[in-house]
Amino acid sequence: MRTARTGSVELPAFVRQLVKETEKRVSSFFKGGGGGRGGAEPVEVQGEEVIPSPYLDRPVLDKLSEEGCSRCGLTYALGSMQGWRANMEDFHDCVPQLGAGLAGWSFFAVFDGHAGSQVAQYASHHLLDQVLATGGIGPEENPDRVRQSITDGFLQTDRHLLNAARREGWERGGTTVTSTLISPRYIYFANCGDSRAMLCRAGQVCFSTEDHKPYSPLERERVESAGGTVSLQRINGSLAVSRALGDFSYKGAENRPPTQQMVSPEPEVCVLERSPADEFLVLACDGVWDMVSNEELCAFIYSRLRVCTDLREVCSQVIDLCLYKGSLDNISIVLVCFPGAPQLSAEALHQEAELEDVLESKVSEIYEELSTQGEEPDLLSVLTVLANCDVPGLPPGGGLQSKRNCIISTYYEKREAHNSTPANIRGLGGSEKLV
Repeated sequence: MRTARTGSVELPAFVRQLVKETEKRVSSFFKGGGGGRGGAEPVEVQGEEVIPSPYLDRPVLDKLSEEGCSRCGLTYALGSMQGWRANMEDFHDCVPQLGAGLAGWSFFAVFDGHAGSQVAQYASHHLLDQVLATGGIGPEENPDRVRQSITDGFLQTDRHLLNAARREGWERGGTTVTSTLISPRYIYFANCGDSRAMLCRAGQVCFSTEDHKPYSPLERERVESAGGTVSLQRINGSLAVSRALGDFSYKGAENRPPTQQMVSPEPEVCVLERSPADEFLVLACDGVWDMVSNEELCAFIYSRLRVCTDLREVCSQVIDLCLYKGSLDNISIVLVCFPGAPQLSAEALHQEAELEDVLESKVSEIYEELSTQGEEPDLLSVLTVLANCDVPGLPPGGGLQSKRNCIISTYYEKREAHNSTPANIRGLGGSEKLV
């Protein structure tokens, strides 16, 4: 990865670009404007034709969000952002209350497409219908039958996808899926690929799905038995997941069922009995999980729920956290809260206010200190110095990156105030040294 040095701190080159874009967005916000989009510039490969870059010259920061609830006490929110990717390939399906005798059931899923968005979009519209069409899910709940129905629904969706792919020319595209079906008694998790689901109970990670990667021993065995290889941690050096819907160019081994192809459409289905201690569950694409661990995300969301009642805002903060940590992917998250989820806390709100006061004070001190060196400090310089300061009380699992919006706003307010003060007056005051 290319890096740029600032003092003794080595920063990835794309962080500089992200800071510049953030400066534009925040400056535009204070001026009442809107952020722009950037198109992907072509990349010229020596001796080859020019191909489009998979990344933009600046990220698309607009977010899609939605929220809802069910009659049985569940609340949910979705957050999704294109980010640095040239195209948005994530889709979702949120059904907080099923019909036809299943009013106490809910379904949520995140679909992370690759090599195009068509397969993910198709699956988001049809997977639940195929699961319900199996006839194994009804008011008389049998967990084993439900598990089989979920598996059959995935396989049937893949069969329908094959016909659509041949008809529409999608044969290169695919999608991972992570989903949950929630009944009054059980939570069913179905995962296919490297998106992930996680359940938090009593403040701790209670369960998470396993990513399906080609280098995992059982996945590798199936890939190689179907005639493929695993190199660079990818199937045939190309595909980074070993289970997915679509990807039919990896499903052509003769005399092998769909579940034994290089890429399998079979989900891994797990069943957990519900508990009063259940707090929330998360479904997210790898644009989230590549940046934060299960434990970090559980701790971060837990802390945010104690200071924020808007689940859409919590999802938005997770997206910002992943972006600021360096995610170059599409970012999508579904947050589902149970009746036992953390509630607003007066103590937590007070601690959050104190933290923001500390950050505002430190940013102001840093700005004034750097200003004495004769040049107007840029945002990156302020962030670099702040990163080396001791800041107590940062959100667990989020760190300084999770408060970056507060820091950026304070920086611009300070810069505006500094620039509006005549130089001869500024020179009278001096600035305190940073501790």
